[in-house]
Amino acid sequence: MIDYKKMTYPEKLENTKIHYPFDRWLEAYDQGLDQYTDENCDRAKIILDNLIEKLISLEETASLPDKVDVFREAVLQLNFLNDEIDGSLIETGEREDLCKLFDEIALAAGLNPSEYGGGEGIASEWRDW
Repeated sequence: MIDYKKMTYPEKLENTKIHYPFDRWLEAYDQGLDQYTDENCDRAKIILDNLIEKLISLEETASLPDKVDVFREAVLQLNFLNDEIDGSLIETGEREDLCKLFDEIALAAGLNPSEYGGGEGIASEWRDW
């Protein structure tokens, strides 16, 4: 977990990118997992980058429902991307990576991820993976 106390709101959100799993996913491509192409990993990364940018533009004082709506949009986009790749992009390990990442972003945005998805985290509200 990142210590967010001394950071600005945008810094908190930008710092969550250290948890991006996409370089590891690309390594899996080199090990024969064909779904982890540069294009597929880039598309997933763009979804998370957009989530962070939208949260920054909303600013720290935005309402919780406005922030949650941005998370919902990102998770639904990942659902769509995963479906386009026959459900093989986000498997067990990738699901864990993304759930942890979404929770880190939620914390940085001032949300308590354990209040969502029946305590399983904010992505669990809408994820199909």
